[in-house]
Amino acid sequence: MTQDLQNQTGSSVPWKKVLILLIFIGGFSAFFILGGDRYVNFSTLKANRDRLLTYTLNHYWSILIGIMIIYTVSTALSLPVATPLSLTTGFLFGLWVGTAIIFFSATLGATLVFLAARYVFAESVSRRMGTISKKLISEFNRNDFNYLLFLRLVPLFPFWLINLATAFTPIKVQTYVTATAIGIIPGAFVFTNLGQSLGRIDSPDQLLSFNTISALILLGIFSLIPVFFKKFRSIKAEKGEVK
Repeated sequence: MTQDLQNQTGSSVPWKKVLILLIFIGGFSAFFILGGDRYVNFSTLKANRDRLLTYTLNHYWSILIGIMIIYTVSTALSLPVATPLSLTTGFLFGLWVGTAIIFFSATLGATLVFLAARYVFAESVSRRMGTISKKLISEFNRNDFNYLLFLRLVPLFPFWLINLATAFTPIKVQTYVTATAIGIIPGAFVFTNLGQSLGRIDSPDQLLSFNTISALILLGIFSLIPVFFKKFRSIKAEKGEVK
């Protein structure tokens, strides 16, 4: 991989790419090696809810800043802890402050991993793309804001996967950040609200109801209406030219 990066961009830049890659791989690996998955999960959160709440009341700003950093880093490293962290944030800080924390931290973390993946891999991946992949990317790029907003709103696509996949498209950073920030809001609102009722939830399976998931999917579909309208106008214009 290092040699491939050297062939693309010269002798000095590849070391920066390798360093960034090692930071992300090292951080992700360290989380599991140090047993992070045993501490950041639904069961641990539920068992320590009273202790966490008391500590937060006594050290409000320290915990607030700390959870923002943890949420940002975990998002950037694509760690599978978004759900317990979102519930914890809602439980400790309430609906509005909790939503604001997730909104800022998740957007920042997603942007960091997006920029890192684009810097390290985008050029190499683009050189190896086939015709079908290039057509899909071209279609995505024509309506990148609406497509990305749809992917963010619908809770069927892994957040980390969207962060990485979009890095290989020509989407502008500003468009990526805007669509990500808007798309995060409904989910953040839902999970912080659920976090407030943590004592009544016995398992993660109770978190999202059918109605909640359906509402998020409908929001995603609404975000694609401009795309459908644009395609309809394009087809209508083509038919008019043929006539």
